[in-house]
Order: sequence, then structure tokens, then C-alpha cells
Amino acid sequence: MSASDLGGFTLYGDPVSGNCLKPKWTADLLGIPYTWVNVDVVKGETRTLEFLAINPAGQVPVARWPDGRVLPQSNAIMLYLAEGTRLIPEDRFARAEAFSWLFWEQYSHETAIAVRRFQKHYLKKSDTEIDPALLVRGNNALGVMQQRLQGRDWFAGNDLSIADIALVAYTRVAHEGGFDIRLYPAVARWVSRTEDALGIPHAQELLV
Repeated sequence: MSASDLGGFTLYGDPVSGNCLKPKWTADLLGIPYTWVNVDVVKGETRTLEFLAINPAGQVPVARWPDGRVLPQSNAIMLYLAEGTRLIPEDRFARAEAFSWLFWEQYSHETAIAVRRFQKHYLKKSDTEIDPALLVRGNNALGVMQQRLQGRDWFAGNDLSIADIALVAYTRVAHEGGFDIRLYPAVARWVSRTEDALGIPHAQELLV
């Protein structure tokens, strides 16, 4: 299936959401055409009747094709767009590793780093108003990433993959949630490397 066969879809997302940027970056990198529609989560635009008719779960991102097909969930959209491309490793084990990092990202990474970032940076909560466990869990996640990246450039296989795109989305803006990735130098270098590979601006100047 070529990029042109996949294209022409509409991607609904909030540009401040790492989850929404993951499929956007994937499509951009692979040259898959799409139309982006801004949906402001803070303003409640995912709860309107119009949006709920597209995705009853009331979440972004969601992709919709002209033939009526609708696909929610950031990593599912990424997998669909990236199938048969260099972003999914050919080696069977490396491919399974990439998938395992997608699962880990949503269960152990996003639930701490992204949640604390949203509360601190967008809801403007003070540190005393935020569950302290989020900081501990987020730093634990960064520690796991640091260990994985010791002596390697990418999370799965020998090149950029969907695992890197999934993980970089919130890691690159972790400082907005009060995390200092300079404490994790392998992670900091990988963030910069991945941003360069995706052709996106560096979220922060890192001292590495």
C-alpha cells in the first residue's frame, strides 16, 4: 500500500498534545497527505455532540477517512500509517520490541509525564496540588529509558522507529512537567537525535 492509498484522511487533534503529534509526525515523515483539524481539549471541544459523533470516547487524536472509516488512539494510527515502512523494523524480534515500547509508553510513561505536564503547565497547578507520585513515576520512567539507551541510538532495531516517535512526544517536553532530562544524558541525546530525524524544532536547549 502506497502513501497515496493511505492519504486524504482527516486528523483531529490538539497541537499541545504529544499523543496527537505522534501520528502527525508519522504522516509528515512518510509523506502521507492529510488534513489537520484543531480540537481544543481544554475548551471541551472533544465533548461536543459533533465530535462525539466521530469518536464516542471523546478523545483525540482520531483519524477519519472519506469512506467513513474512523481510527482512534495515537499508537494505532501510527501503526496503520507506518505498516510496511522503515518505521516498523523488518526483524521479527525488533518489531516486537518496538510494539512493546508502544505499550509501555501508554501505560508507564504517558500516565506520569504527560499527566504531570498537563496539570503543571496547562492547568497551572502548584507542585503541592499535584500528586507527588507522578514525579516519582515519571523519573522512574526516564530511568528506564536511560538504561535502554546506554550504548544504543534507538529504542528498537538500528534506526528510527515508531517506538522512538511514541516516546519522544512527551519526553521532549518533560521539563514543562517539572522533569529535568539533563539528569538522564542518554535520553537527552536521544531526544535531540529524534527531533532531528523527524525534522521538528528542538523543544529545549539541552546541556549534554
